[in-house]
Amino acid sequence: MDKGKQNGELLLEDEALRDGLQMESRIFSLEEKLHLFRLLEGSGIKRIQVGSFVHPKIVPQMADTDELVRAIGRTEKTVVSALVLNEKGLDRALACGVGHLSMSVSASDTHSRKNAGKPADEALDSMTELIARAAGEGILVRAGYQCSFGCVYEGVVDPDRVLEGVTRMARAGAVEVNLADTAGMANPRSVRRLSDRVIRELPGASVSLHLHDTAGLGLANMLAGFEAGVRIFDVAAGGLGGCPFVKGAAGNVPTEDAVNMFESMGIATGIDLEGVCRVVGMLEEKLGRSLPGRMSRVLTGAVDG
Repeated sequence: MDKGKQNGELLLEDEALRDGLQMESRIFSLEEKLHLFRLLEGSGIKRIQVGSFVHPKIVPQMADTDELVRAIGRTEKTVVSALVLNEKGLDRALACGVGHLSMSVSASDTHSRKNAGKPADEALDSMTELIARAAGEGILVRAGYQCSFGCVYEGVVDPDRVLEGVTRMARAGAVEVNLADTAGMANPRSVRRLSDRVIRELPGASVSLHLHDTAGLGLANMLAGFEAGVRIFDVAAGGLGGCPFVKGAAGNVPTEDAVNMFESMGIATGIDLEGVCRVVGMLEEKLGRSLPGRMSRVLTGAVDG
């Protein structure tokens, strides 16, 4: 079983290199991505999603994910992960030797058609087969269910549908199921209720949360998930990110803000806050703008003051 199982060690997976950069028009070089990985790794982050195996014409920023995985090589303390959405992506992942994959589909039919070009039910059928194949190859699989808390096109998503989908993917071989608030429509109550239900009804799998800060509820939703028993959360340095197929979707919960929240409550993250803020500073310099995360500015102000 992967690190960070319920009621165990807190695990923050940084996705700045994948979910963060995929929305940026400024293409980061392989060397820049490798440097960002090393900085994140040096900050104590135990799992980093470094890219996705998608068509380079659709997401040019991710064209070199294979090369990046090979350049990183074996790591002792940090799990290197990547996103797979289809069979060709899985073929590429297996070829470059990545050992951990996030394999994701949408609970929303409209979003699935826009994101994957398939109806939601068809996409789920295909993904369960791919998960079984990846698990059979010895890959640790995290099964993601996008739009678990709602869809901008369809509104509220039935929790029964979410439970059915993640159950099927867990039975196919996923050791972790990820409830994704792709559209940023979750609130603390909905996060607590759905997280608690999935944890209770899927005792054999870890449950994680992918939260977007669209409505400014990212940290509140994260705390609600933690109180329900979730111990794995996706974050991104600076709060980078968003979904290209969801209009108005904001970035992820900033890594530095999540670290500060948990540490201030006496919950150890194992992550160096100042180290993450140095990553944020590098990203802001290269992107030429300030990022939405707060703690980097707080620490800078404290130094300046």
